[in-house]
Amino acid sequence: MSGKGADRKIDYIEFNVADIARSKAFYGDAFGWSFTDYGPQYCEFGDGRLTGGFTTTAPVSAGGGPLVILFADDLEGALSRVEAAGGNVVRPVFAFPGGRRFHFADPDGYELAVWSDR
Repeated sequence: MSGKGADRKIDYIEFNVADIARSKAFYGDAFGWSFTDYGPQYCEFGDGRLTGGFTTTAPVSAGGGPLVILFADDLEGALSRVEAAGGNVVRPVFAFPGGRRFHFADPDGYELAVWSDR
């Protein structure tokens, strides 16, 4: 079933993780995500706009795939929360046409980015 306006839009992102509790703690602390558990091997997350999942049913594969980019009004605040939650900044804040961003690795090694237009 598709929702209105969902055709050809990103609908869900799924991460293979080693430890669901650790991933929930990291993304909850760093970004305030909420979670719904569906058994010991799957947890859905929501960021208020998009949903996805954490699963332990397949091996972690942090070395490839698309770059997931999050938005933050306060880029430095987001960077501080990522570091405090245990993330590793792999590319410090830099400017690009349209804003600034940084890249980080989550506890399983997935590289993500956070950007701001300010």
